[in-house]
Amino acid sequence: MGKRRLIALLRGINVGRAKRVAMADLRKVLSDMGYSDVRTLLNSGNVVFDCSAADAADSAGRIEDALVLKLGVPAKVTVLEAGQLAEIVAQNSLEGVARDHSRLLVAILNNPEQDRGKLEPLANLSWQPEAFALGRHAAYIWCPDGVLSSRAAAALGKALGDAVTSRNWSTISKLHAMACT
Repeated sequence: MGKRRLIALLRGINVGRAKRVAMADLRKVLSDMGYSDVRTLLNSGNVVFDCSAADAADSAGRIEDALVLKLGVPAKVTVLEAGQLAEIVAQNSLEGVARDHSRLLVAILNNPEQDRGKLEPLANLSWQPEAFALGRHAAYIWCPDGVLSSRAAAALGKALGDAVTSRNWSTISKLHAMACT
């Protein structure tokens, strides 16, 4: 069994004063779990790491448990394989529309089969001047006036609740580059 390159996205950490996690502590927790080449991006819970194929399947749950046990921080964790992240990057049909990549939101679907069914009606609506597109593992939302004032982002949040974690296109692009090295 070979190594797998994974990307973990922690939801809701280091936002405001709640759920504070130092990235050095996060890297140590994952390293202590037996994961290798553990690297973080920014201060918002983005981790690229390697693990055995056997450990890949239950890595999200194991990381969630370790966050609580070692750092006292509960957080939902979404884990993608490097190939899934590459597919998310390749399927972004809004990159040419978005003039500011910090306002192009990528919502990673935790349960793509179920979540896509909830989001397909949104993908068929007109959101001008915003835009909404749906890929296999993610939804893409162009928020020209910012995420907080986005009707499409609000509709996605209403449809999926906290069963989704989002990053802007700049962060997704950087994670993809890290996962490829």
